[in-house]
Amino acid sequence: MSTRIEIDRLQKVRDIFHKNQYVLDDRFVIRDGKYHKCAIICPGGGYQLVCSFVEGVPFARALNKKGISAFIVYYRVRDKALYPNPQDDLARAVQEIISRKEEYMVDMEDYSVWGSSAGGHLAASFGTTKMGYPHYGLPKPSAIILAYPVITLEEEKTHLGTRENLLGKKASEEKALAYSIQTNVDQNYPRTFVWCGDADEAVPPENTKKLAAALKAQGIAYEAHIYPGVPHGVGTAKGLSAEGWIDQAVEFWMKDGQ
Repeated sequence: MSTRIEIDRLQKVRDIFHKNQYVLDDRFVIRDGKYHKCAIICPGGGYQLVCSFVEGVPFARALNKKGISAFIVYYRVRDKALYPNPQDDLARAVQEIISRKEEYMVDMEDYSVWGSSAGGHLAASFGTTKMGYPHYGLPKPSAIILAYPVITLEEEKTHLGTRENLLGKKASEEKALAYSIQTNVDQNYPRTFVWCGDADEAVPPENTKKLAAALKAQGIAYEAHIYPGVPHGVGTAKGLSAEGWIDQAVEFWMKDGQ
């Protein structure tokens, strides 16, 4: 089985040299004079980089083909990634979109938040009471969509760079658990679609399993997939068993409503 990771090469250069600051990329808003649902995308990168070239731009293009407007969030990383900076940046993005929803012509009554890898931790944290939409007084997303996300920050089960950039190198296990997603899922958590590959050596599949178990325990509607032979960081997963996951995720988002 061949792997064709879909990337935007020009965007890769932009990502590498991007200033370490909040930016809302609105290039993928559909501007046809009609209202559209919208997806807010948090690319991964271990809270070290925002990898829009593989987990931002390709996703946005795929969503545009489905008539969905997309925003890509550049959040603070590296030496500026300590909690709550990335969470503040995602909240700022949602606030900005709401304030400009008439200009963008987007339906903020039915929006979704997408995240991959460390961006998956960020997107998933937006669903929690402590770190997310209730904390910032923002409307609840209709769905959270996660690709091979970092869920737990426990040292033996997480992506260590993600944990260290967000919490610091000397963070205790108690603190790590306090900012893990599975320990913060409650009855107000949004409906969630989550997937990973069983060949993921960067973020153990246990992360996806932990989130699924927490969602099930709280009675939250969810869909979880672990695709065979799929490694980490594959984006749209063309040529792999996970190919088509964006279609599945959009179908999950659109069915049954909030």
